[in-house]
Amino acid sequence: MGDNPLRSPIDRFTNAFVSFIEAPVIWFREKVVEPNRPTTYWYHQKFRRVPTIDECYTDDIVCYTEANLQYKRDRMVESEIVNILRQRYEDCILYESPNIEKCRPLHEQYLKESENWFIKYGDLGAYGDVKAAFMKQKHRMVWERRHGPVGTGMRENAAQG
Repeated sequence: MGDNPLRSPIDRFTNAFVSFIEAPVIWFREKVVEPNRPTTYWYHQKFRRVPTIDECYTDDIVCYTEANLQYKRDRMVESEIVNILRQRYEDCILYESPNIEKCRPLHEQYLKESENWFIKYGDLGAYGDVKAAFMKQKHRMVWERRHGPVGTGMRENAAQG
């Protein structure tokens, strides 16, 4: 009894015949088909970053449309991030209950991300576009320049004049 697992002549013949038939097919697939096949993305497709709305000319419709599509993709991604963080926090509460002190870092991270999401996308509605978000950002920057950070109240001298 040797190390050869194919003991009988019929096994050796069958193996040789199968190799004779399969070898050209495998070679053709590896050398011709796979190198010439385009890469197909089934998920996590990466889009190139396009110019933002502040980099577009006022009459450039194509740039505005691309910026709007980029904005909507970014909004969907950031909404999913906030949803995942909320789900992680809820799972932690469910798993660690009644001692929820272990979930505090998750809760703080969720609150910070949801605050950032609201700063950027909140109060725009379902049909908010990139132009409305840009105007919201501009108005927030003007407010912070005049009155300080949002939520700290108005300055005394700004309220009078």
